[in-house]
Amino acid sequence: MSALRRKFGDDYQVVTTSSSSAGLQGQGPQQQPQQQPQQQQLVPRKKRQRFVDKNGRCNVQHGNLGSETSRYLSDLFTTLVDLKWRWNLFIFILTYTVAWLFMASMWWVIAYTRGDLNKAHVGNYTPCVANVYNFPSAFLFFIETEATIGYGYRYITDKCPEGIILFLFQSILGSIVDAFLIGCMFIKMSQPKKRAETLMFSEHSVISMRDGKLTLMFRVGNLRNSHMVSAQIRCKLLKSRQTPEGEFLPLDQLELDVGFSTGADQLFLVSPLTICHVIDAKSPFYDLSQRSMQAEQFEIVVILEGIVETTGMTCQARTSYTEDEVLWGHRFFPVISLEEGFFKVDYSQFHATFEVPTPPYSVKEQEEMLLMSSPLIAPAITNTKERNNSVECLDGIDDISTKLPSKLQKITGREDFPKKLLRMSSTTSEKAYSLGDLPMKLQRISSVPGNSEEKLVSKTTKMLSDPISQSVADLPPKLQKMSGGAARMEGNLPAKLRKMNSDRFT
Repeated sequence: MSALRRKFGDDYQVVTTSSSSAGLQGQGPQQQPQQQPQQQQLVPRKKRQRFVDKNGRCNVQHGNLGSETSRYLSDLFTTLVDLKWRWNLFIFILTYTVAWLFMASMWWVIAYTRGDLNKAHVGNYTPCVANVYNFPSAFLFFIETEATIGYGYRYITDKCPEGIILFLFQSILGSIVDAFLIGCMFIKMSQPKKRAETLMFSEHSVISMRDGKLTLMFRVGNLRNSHMVSAQIRCKLLKSRQTPEGEFLPLDQLELDVGFSTGADQLFLVSPLTICHVIDAKSPFYDLSQRSMQAEQFEIVVILEGIVETTGMTCQARTSYTEDEVLWGHRFFPVISLEEGFFKVDYSQFHATFEVPTPPYSVKEQEEMLLMSSPLIAPAITNTKERNNSVECLDGIDDISTKLPSKLQKITGREDFPKKLLRMSSTTSEKAYSLGDLPMKLQRISSVPGNSEEKLVSKTTKMLSDPISQSVADLPPKLQKMSGGAARMEGNLPAKLRKMNSDRFT
């Protein structure tokens, strides 16, 4: 056994198996099979190291401080308060014991140096402290003075100036020690850490649909009747990641929005409340699905802060949820019921959940599927493809036209004629495609016979001819007559002159 542990370490545990089961043991001795020798096999023990325990304790240890440990002594009061109770009691008793023994020894030294121990029973001798004969009597005198008991049997006389000075020093030192140790114990007892024990968190968090949105939820409750004033809740996501630059960030902290913008993080914690984090594009769980969650490793740290109503001190309760404690497709049971004159909270169902229909896809996948299933996306995609094809055809025709001989290009007319013609056709096709993108009402209006393309062509020709007629009409009357006379003169010319005139202008 020890050899196996040395070989595989503490991450493995030994499991004992046998062929006989509990059901077979309950049968008669004839039916029981012969027990085989026990076999040992190594099964890996799955450990999930938590950053914050369920009770709120942080699993962090500070090591290799070196010379930085002296900083703890600079804040000695806080260091003593942070110690455990056993160490506080030990320091409390030890400090008072040492102080008492030291001061008692000082009184004994004064009595010894003055010779009061030997002359105490002399009738006409006045000692420094009356009735102090040995160390126990000096110790009793210090206790009576320090505790202000004052039995009246032991007292300081006016013949001892060094005793008066020691008495003043004793009073000052005793007040400082009392203030330090009693104050430390009072702060230690009045810490609101135990108040956090009566603040409950659900054992699991759930993911389900709420108000049509995928939501991460967990539950908090207060067991006491005293309220938490100004209660506020925060959530942190701890997850290791690697930056695009290659830097590895262990336990990177990301904020989970639980209603900071809407004020939902401010709690009126009278009854159990369900805290919600809506998973959207801004959430770190935007890509999280039911299947991918099985391969993820993360930890959700929940921090609840508030002021204790009875003491006025700030209390903080913490817990955490790992990926194994997040239930997909579950919802919490209701715990509040209406009774006669009050509302009753059933804490037996505080941690209980039940399954509800929940899509196993992430929010990102759901949005992508919604976009693919939308009917308005397909016409736009086809139109863009056809427009690209038409542009490619135009480019190919332009290349062919440039490769033709110059004579053929002159025969076809101007060199840029096919290009303009094809561009006009492409614009008409684009207009047709654009009609497909319009709503149905606009398509019906555009498909009316009165709005045909022939009327559009006639309108364009009319618009081209109108400027010429307007330009002639704007001329002075003499020029208009001259232009009219020129036209008549050209009509009266012989056929040869008309041909010569036409050849000159062509």
